[in-house]
Amino acid sequence: MSEKDDQRKQLLLRISTSLWKELAAWAEDDFRSINGQIEYLLTECVRRRKKGKQ
Repeated sequence: MSEKDDQRKQLLLRISTSLWKELAAWAEDDFRSINGQIEYLLTECVRRRKKGKQ
């Protein structure tokens, strides 16, 4: 992670209650906050997308 990546941007995200519950349970299983879980999942998706374009 570069020095610029340490800065955080805020994002308002509206999701369904059922998705929130699923993410909360998954985050708890992975010992992360919901915010941390969402950031982890998005980071993984971007990494995989970049990997697929090589």
